[in-house]
Amino acid sequence: MTTTSTSTAAVSGSIPARPRRFLISLWSIPVLVIGQFAMLAVIPVVIVLLGVLRDARLRAVRSWTIALGAAYATPLVIWLVRPDGAKSLSKDMSPVFVVLIAALTAIVLIRMRVKKV
Repeated sequence: MTTTSTSTAAVSGSIPARPRRFLISLWSIPVLVIGQFAMLAVIPVVIVLLGVLRDARLRAVRSWTIALGAAYATPLVIWLVRPDGAKSLSKDMSPVFVVLIAALTAIVLIRMRVKKV
């Protein structure tokens, strides 16, 4: 008698409600920005934006996630365009953008919890 290893999602036929990579990336954005690793945060921001645009289950948080991407892209573009900018994005980013990015991330997480995404 042989046993096969199958996941519970495949057995029950249900799809997990929240994509794990989306949640991990979403949680890591404010951690990286507040921890002065703002340039590395571009990776989870891109993962979150692609995830929300590709996954229909995340439609409820799409507008807030796009606002989060715009809030992150604004200081990034300013830092890239300015000729006299600081050596790192974290040092050049205004504290207002840090708070805005953290707040938008919190809003997306709360909306996901309330809307049962």
